[in-house]
Amino acid sequence: MLGIFLILLFVIFLIFFEPKIEARLKKPAPENKNFDAQMKKLWDIAKVSMKERKTLRAEKALLTILKFDETNAAAYNRLGILYAKSQNYDEAIECFEIAQSLDSNPSSLHNVGLIYLETGAYEKASMAFQQALKLEGDVPARFIALAKSEEKLGHRKAAVEALESAYALDHSISTLRHILSIYEDMGDAENIQIVTARIEQQVAEDELKKKQELAKKQKRTVAKKPVRTAKPAKIFYPKAKKPTTKSSGSVSQTSTERTIQDAKLSATAVSRPVATRTSTRRRKMIQ
Repeated sequence: MLGIFLILLFVIFLIFFEPKIEARLKKPAPENKNFDAQMKKLWDIAKVSMKERKTLRAEKALLTILKFDETNAAAYNRLGILYAKSQNYDEAIECFEIAQSLDSNPSSLHNVGLIYLETGAYEKASMAFQQALKLEGDVPARFIALAKSEEKLGHRKAAVEALESAYALDHSISTLRHILSIYEDMGDAENIQIVTARIEQQVAEDELKKKQELAKKQKRTVAKKPVRTAKPAKIFYPKAKKPTTKSSGSVSQTSTERTIQDAKLSATAVSRPVATRTSTRRRKMIQ
């Protein structure tokens, strides 16, 4: 009986109390909210300081972030960029490598390749750019950087191939001119003519695009302007002259005078027979 009672108590605990405990655990603690707010503040300080070229302040903010979050690949990447700008290449490479180990990001590999290219480690630079292109192969700047490293190594054909891949993405005249310079160094007259013709064609296409864009802008501006419709002309009709007040007054006066005269005549006409009657009665009385 005791065992059954304990089992019932355990079941009641699971039904009523366990959901409440889980809900409490799921609620974010105020400490976590404060931590997130502090981290966001540090990130803002680091970004603003890097824009304003305040390297020490940005470095302190990023190091503080890494002190609390050692696996923050973005902070290592930003710190590597900061060290690279201040020409601390060894520390920058270390930061980029740590960022790459934490998160396989093509931008960190590209940054490492740029540092290797700057310091003269062209083979390492080429490897870094190739790895970055495997992860993200639609960025023309990475093909151009790979071409520079291959050109430094003396691999001109590989450099031209990388530049052709970049041109297929951006259709830039500068990329074609880079290809032309490599062929000029090689002394390849046939390819020099081909590339110069391509440059002229690209220049013509760019000018045509500019003209088309200008035409589109002009059409948009014309369409935005409101079209003013012509208002109908007003027709002025001559107004009829009103009768003067004097004439109307004279007419009214004559009409009233006539009515008065008519009234007098009617009164005299009625009063005359009465007078004759009285005169006849007086005569009879006298007789």
